[in-house]
Amino acid sequence: MNLSDITTLESLPESEALARIHTVRRQWGKDLCLLAHLYQRKAIAQLADYVGDSYGLSQSAAHAEGGKYIVFCGVRFMAESAAILARSEQKVIHPDPEAGCPMADMASLPEVIRAWQGLQNFTQKAATIIPITYMNSTADIKAFCGERSGTICTSSNATKTFEWAFRQGQKIFFLPDEHLGRNTALKYGVKPEEIAVWDPEKPNGGSSELYASAKVILWRGYCPVHQKFTTRDIDHVRRYHPGAKVVVHPECPSEVVSMADAVGSTDFIRRYVAEAKPGDHIFIGTEINLVENLASQYPDRKIHKLHRSLCLTMYQITLGRLLYALENLETFETVSVPPSTAHFAKVALDRMLSLGAVGNDQR
Repeated sequence: MNLSDITTLESLPESEALARIHTVRRQWGKDLCLLAHLYQRKAIAQLADYVGDSYGLSQSAAHAEGGKYIVFCGVRFMAESAAILARSEQKVIHPDPEAGCPMADMASLPEVIRAWQGLQNFTQKAATIIPITYMNSTADIKAFCGERSGTICTSSNATKTFEWAFRQGQKIFFLPDEHLGRNTALKYGVKPEEIAVWDPEKPNGGSSELYASAKVILWRGYCPVHQKFTTRDIDHVRRYHPGAKVVVHPECPSEVVSMADAVGSTDFIRRYVAEAKPGDHIFIGTEINLVENLASQYPDRKIHKLHRSLCLTMYQITLGRLLYALENLETFETVSVPPSTAHFAKVALDRMLSLGAVGNDQR
């Protein structure tokens, strides 16, 4: 990757960058499939063949006619999922290989293995622990769960996944998002005192006295975007906009979720806005690009951010970086996942699908 060339492309007027992108797309035709996550900026989303969540996008690319090159405008774990699900003849390209997901990166495989071994000791192997990872995790962690009879969940099927896990064992080890794990556990009916947290930065996870009795053990991880929303934000809406509704993502802290009028995945939030009536006033607690795109799509509703929260790594995917990747398709670094990792990650993904419909949103 030539950084000076990228810098030059980043300085192009948007109209010129778009014109060159369209030229490349015409050149490759059906051999090029462009994917954009819902949190991408509007200019990139409008270019994509498919716009949606990470898993749904990966499925769309794998099933698309042609699609020799899959260019995934999202963060790294999403491109990994696309590479795992892609057909053998397809190549996955991530325009900025450095655009990772902070939450996914909070759970490294060595740390998770140490935690797993510690939990086995603390529970004295008297209880079967089922590992569940959120879709927002690295391929290594997906494979870790797949190899140990665990699975993957999405923000829309997490409760159903908990139901399955408790039929398989007595405890759940949930990673990497503490907030989604706690919100799902509480919704499922787990008592607060039956939830413990494993903090990889503390000796023995920091709560060793609780692991034997806990039904759900959460990894200490969070989404920086959704961590920013607070009860003060909702108090402000209640005070100054008493007729407005508040809808938030389940990656938000539990105290925020408990105050909201509605809670759900990005697809749930999209449907919530779509089903609202003209003139309805809605404050949304999720990534700002999705909020702004919904406000643009439904100008007859009053759509506002609960708090401005931008995913900085999603924002690393620019028109200039996308153009560079497209103009260098045949030499650009492709996303690859080691065969053994891909195998067990696919085992976990297939296990998730075997539980039933996962909905349209996997974030």
